[in-house]
Amino acid sequence: MNIHEFQAKQILGRFGAPVPKGQAASTPDEAASAFKALGQPKVVVKAQIHAGGRGKAGGVKLLSSADEVRDFAAKLLGKPLVTHQTGPEGRVVRRVYIEEASQVARELYLGMLVDRKAGCVSVIASTEGGMDIEEVAAKTPEKILTEPINPLLGVSGFLARKIAFSLGLKDKQIGQFTALLSALYKAFIETDASLIEINPLVVTADGRVICLDAKMSFDDNGLFRHPDIRELRDANEEDPAETEAAKFDLSYVHLDGNIGCMVNGAGLAMATMDIVKIYGAEPANFLDVGGGASTEKVAAAFRILLSDTRVKGVLINIFGGIMRCDVLAQGVVEAAKQVKLSVPLVVRMEGTNVTEGKKILADSGIKVITASDMADAARRIVKEIGA
Repeated sequence: MNIHEFQAKQILGRFGAPVPKGQAASTPDEAASAFKALGQPKVVVKAQIHAGGRGKAGGVKLLSSADEVRDFAAKLLGKPLVTHQTGPEGRVVRRVYIEEASQVARELYLGMLVDRKAGCVSVIASTEGGMDIEEVAAKTPEKILTEPINPLLGVSGFLARKIAFSLGLKDKQIGQFTALLSALYKAFIETDASLIEINPLVVTADGRVICLDAKMSFDDNGLFRHPDIRELRDANEEDPAETEAAKFDLSYVHLDGNIGCMVNGAGLAMATMDIVKIYGAEPANFLDVGGGASTEKVAAAFRILLSDTRVKGVLINIFGGIMRCDVLAQGVVEAAKQVKLSVPLVVRMEGTNVTEGKKILADSGIKVITASDMADAARRIVKEIGA
């Protein structure tokens, strides 16, 4: 789960990370009041959407009066902001963040993420702050430092100084950076974060090291331990299909293809997407109904698949272990009748009650193609849509 910049700064501030003072606003008048409350000669107004590139898209501006803040907020609020991460449709700005301005001397990059290769949390640091880290990695990989954090030691003084020196920090800045890195790691662990990104981390003209921007993502599986963080979810910023899937405890990820895939188990999902690609088509999603899905859950999954107008055919690939094939078949039939199925449907299923499941499909009256194995299923659905 992702959250907005101002929410990330509130969380990081509670852990002792240095962040500028600011207030969020959802109306132009609230924005003007925030300017007055901050009592600063200049502020930065930032559009709050879950996407980078806001500055280049016109969503960030330095201003010096309440009237200017009100006018700029009025131009942003309620309107889509298009950045290189939003797609051409953009995302509607529902809140702005009014923050005290900082005199920036240097821009750096600092990130912290779950490093599956290292088996721990790693720090990513670079002197190339303000840029996309992916672009830095592609063009100048030597400017990126990656350091794993030993979970038994945490952020040691040695590790912090090593990173600080690589960033060119000096004197008191090294102590500030050490405290900041410790605060970020504590926040990362205690909130079950999956990513913290500070871009840019800046050195101000008076020598302070502060988090000028902040992004946090959280492990959905850990959110049950953090109801306060879970309440920060902004459904407006998420794919409606993924939000709907979450209501039914379905694992759904929207992709760019045109074959809807329903499976049970993450491994089978990956294998199904692979075999669809082998036969020359692209999956439209990753949808895992899990091991013990009910008829209602299967029906909901089917409706979500077909709500994507790009889906030209559906491939259901189920291995019935705990989940019974007759339950799957009942859910498919129920959902197909509700949505008036109009695209080709190929079903491959094996396992518990497979004979009963196939009979339910055969007797249902819906147009369904049964496949003998995974390869047969992929070949048939690709052929049906003419890919």
